[in-house]
Amino acid sequence: MHFLRNQLSKLGRQSLILSERYYPIRYDSNTSTDEKKTDDKNKNFVFEKQLTLQSSFENITEKNRDTYLAMVDVFLDRDVHRRNHVEFIYAALKHMETFGVHRDVEVYKALMNVMPKEKFIPRNMFQAEFMHYPKQQQCIIDLLEQMEDNGVMPDFEMQAILLNTFGRRGHPTIKYMRMMYWMPKFKNQSPWLLPNPVPNDALELAKMAVKRMCTVDLHSNVDVYHTNEVESAIDDTWIVSGMSPEQMQLLAQHSPEKSLRIEGPHLIWLRNQSLNYFVLKGDGKEYPMSTDDDEDMDDVSNLTFNKYGWATSKQKQVDVKRSVHEQRDGVIYAVCATGTSTKDSLLSWIRLLEKNGNPCLGQIPVLFKFRSNVAENLLVTSS
Repeated sequence: MHFLRNQLSKLGRQSLILSERYYPIRYDSNTSTDEKKTDDKNKNFVFEKQLTLQSSFENITEKNRDTYLAMVDVFLDRDVHRRNHVEFIYAALKHMETFGVHRDVEVYKALMNVMPKEKFIPRNMFQAEFMHYPKQQQCIIDLLEQMEDNGVMPDFEMQAILLNTFGRRGHPTIKYMRMMYWMPKFKNQSPWLLPNPVPNDALELAKMAVKRMCTVDLHSNVDVYHTNEVESAIDDTWIVSGMSPEQMQLLAQHSPEKSLRIEGPHLIWLRNQSLNYFVLKGDGKEYPMSTDDDEDMDDVSNLTFNKYGWATSKQKQVDVKRSVHEQRDGVIYAVCATGTSTKDSLLSWIRLLEKNGNPCLGQIPVLFKFRSNVAENLLVTSS
């Protein structure tokens, strides 16, 4: 009996040990708080990793293309396994514009090469359909979307990088194929070709903008004036003016009793650069209304018949053809862009137009009609 009791006690101890191993009993009430502490530590560790990656870009004093690529090389040489590569790519994408490399396709390819090769390629249809390694694939999709937003078109070397990283059925590769289908179609779609990148000089931008707006009339002339040519000018700036011979003829026919108005500033975009421009405009001319809309097409009471078939009862009339400058809301006589966009520079523009082939402007009152606040010269003598 004593032997059996000893064996039963040993079996009970073993079962208690096994139950504690597979189903641990929480003797301490603070175990849940310890787990929360470990989770908070892990979250803080991830947050500190992101902070260190972002601060590494922010702490660089000389921010240019060479230092940006040097940071990528440092990350590649630091660790063979390339840990935290997703966080590094996101931090690098965030600081691309500050380094001036957000339109450089070579820099985007350098960031793609940070990803380990052949590890994220799906091996079967289920992995390809359910986005194998979703965090890494979404990171490269965000990179491609940033390229698309900045107007950067990928090349065939990027295709090789994506195939070696995610395979042919990867979602980033599909995104790349869609970009290569649509972006070349829209790249040269505009008839007004612009340099890429556009110049930062405001005068050159004004010339390109006025030339673009004057393409509605192929005989338009784009002239560059300077306010120094006007004796009473206060601003010292340039003026880019666009006007065609037909507009000069329309201006000569304008009645001196009716005033003209300068409207603006309007906004025109040249890629990522914007520019303000102004329009010299007058009231629209009254032409006899066409009777095309008055005819009832269902009225068959007064039809005539000729050898060529049925004809309408309306007598044909010759309508006056309007020019492209005569719009419904008014007649556009000229367009300009100035360096300061002030009232004084616009007044100098009117004086220069009067001096260069439009003497009738000296007899026509000109009003200012601004859409927003335009800078005015604070000198009292301007009035």
